[in-house]
Amino acid sequence: MANYRDKRPQRKQWQRQAPVLLDTSQRPLDIVEDPSSLPAVQIDTDFPHPNVFRKRLRNIPQEAKPGDLVSISHTDGRHLGYGYFNSTAGVALRFIRWGAEPPNDEFWDQLLKRAVSFRHDTLKIGESTTACRLIHAEGDFLPGIVVDRYNDVLSLEAYSLAMFQRAQSIAERLAAVCGTKHWIVKPSPKSETQEGFSAPVISSPDLPRTTTIHEYGTRFRINFNQGHKTGFFCDQRENRIKLAGYCEGKSVADICCYTGGFAIQAKKAGNAAEVTGVELDENPLQLAKSNANLNQAKVSFVQADAFAWMRDIVRNGRQFDVLALDPPKLIHSREEIEEGRRTHFDLNRLALQLVRPGGIMVTFTCAGLLTNEEFDKLVRSAARQAGPPVPGTESEENPRRQPREVQIFDRTGASSDHPVAGSCPESEYLRALWLRVL
Repeated sequence: MANYRDKRPQRKQWQRQAPVLLDTSQRPLDIVEDPSSLPAVQIDTDFPHPNVFRKRLRNIPQEAKPGDLVSISHTDGRHLGYGYFNSTAGVALRFIRWGAEPPNDEFWDQLLKRAVSFRHDTLKIGESTTACRLIHAEGDFLPGIVVDRYNDVLSLEAYSLAMFQRAQSIAERLAAVCGTKHWIVKPSPKSETQEGFSAPVISSPDLPRTTTIHEYGTRFRINFNQGHKTGFFCDQRENRIKLAGYCEGKSVADICCYTGGFAIQAKKAGNAAEVTGVELDENPLQLAKSNANLNQAKVSFVQADAFAWMRDIVRNGRQFDVLALDPPKLIHSREEIEEGRRTHFDLNRLALQLVRPGGIMVTFTCAGLLTNEEFDKLVRSAARQAGPPVPGTESEENPRRQPREVQIFDRTGASSDHPVAGSCPESEYLRALWLRVL
């Protein structure tokens, strides 16, 4: 008897191609296209999710090229909507609009104005900062791209080939909505392996090299040549000011401090007694020092590997009243989950040893593949091995340790200008646990 799989439509076998270097000197693609001649792609699912994996595609026409806008229908003949196609990517189809109407001028105007209005009119972010996220990929129903605003500059990072090809058009339309003067577009660091293309950074002709933004009265300098991703982590804005509220007169450690956000806010807004920032990479550390000087904030910055630095501090018996642990993304794919969990565990086990009894620790993960429950369990497990050395093992290089009791008193995530679409809950990537360490 034939297996039921034998009756399923045959999937087209895709061959991964070498990354293509895009010619950015050519005229960029407009985001409004003629719908009359679009390739038609069929999929075998109508689950309302913006991203469709390659295994779900059927009957791909030869004229469909990577980056194309395509019409999408179900294998049963129902028309579903429109999206961007890339046969070389794992996420081979990204919906841009559901329903019968193509993404026309009116659609784009409404989408961009709605995103800007949410930040300015609803969240009133302009009252606290001159930097925010304007477009949060799937969270704003525009998968494959994020856009941050820093004063008069729009900084775009494209995660998909189609969005990079159209990013300049998006930047120019968005600038007309929010009144900015400059823009810069960067491909995602993973664009070569995940989307099959490489491209240089492109920008408007008079883009300034740096700009200085304000966040709750504290200033941060953004360097568009050196900055990570779009240039600055707007997603931690609300967590930075929250942590500052616990810092008055306290000793503070900001581990994996990048450009010094938590450290500088702890000193400037929180009036901490002493602050130490630890970062391995030299370029962001230099910017962190510059940011501290900009605010006349006395912060001690250390260039060191977080593991080595924390082990030294543990051996020296030093502890802090308040500690922030904000490592870079440690899990990029399902193949990296186990290794990433172990790294998170080791970082938290060491960090918990550096907090004085009664002190506050906030620990983060930006690994979207690590669930809230898994992160909670990981931190609790780390606490069970973060107390004083077991008697008789004190002289060992890595002594066995007693449990450290913690109270989880809050859970937060990315700032409110990073919404999560109900149809794409896995895009909720930033998680924070706030602990009182006993």
